[in-house]
Amino acid sequence: MTARRWSSVAGALAWLAVLVSAPPPSFAQNSGDAVQQPMLLPVDPEPLVIATKAGPRSFTIEVAADASERAAGLMHRQSMPDDRGMLFVFEETRPVSFWMKNTPMPLDLVFIAENGRIEAVLPGEPYSIAPISPGKPARYVLELKAGTAEREGIAEGDVVNHPRVTASGSGQSSSGG
Repeated sequence: MTARRWSSVAGALAWLAVLVSAPPPSFAQNSGDAVQQPMLLPVDPEPLVIATKAGPRSFTIEVAADASERAAGLMHRQSMPDDRGMLFVFEETRPVSFWMKNTPMPLDLVFIAENGRIEAVLPGEPYSIAPISPGKPARYVLELKAGTAEREGIAEGDVVNHPRVTASGSGQSSSGG
């Protein structure tokens, strides 16, 4: 009987040692929220090129093509290279709206029509829940670091070229223009 008690005590101590040695849960500084890891998508092998008045501007992109990827986007991303962006590809041209609730980086949001024409470039403020929308339908949205559009001369009317843009769009604007 004594051997059994010692065996039980030893087993309980072993479990206690495992629990005590386990790392504590990870939490954000000064908040009760669990630390969230950003989604990192593979870099697309083809550059995205924007034909601007000042000439072509090339970007390396990640492509968010399904609902879960689009929902996560650049949330929790602290930084990215200056020549990097994320292209959101929607199944159809429709009104779209973004927010920055869990996004610490300020962004430029480039709303793109089905034919690749830029319809609007709007700012995204970190952690804001204000909706960001051009007020007209878009098929794609390109997120870039804030200030990139102005620095690179990217504006309404410029055209975006990338296999995902031409492959998923029909090549014709749904508004006829």
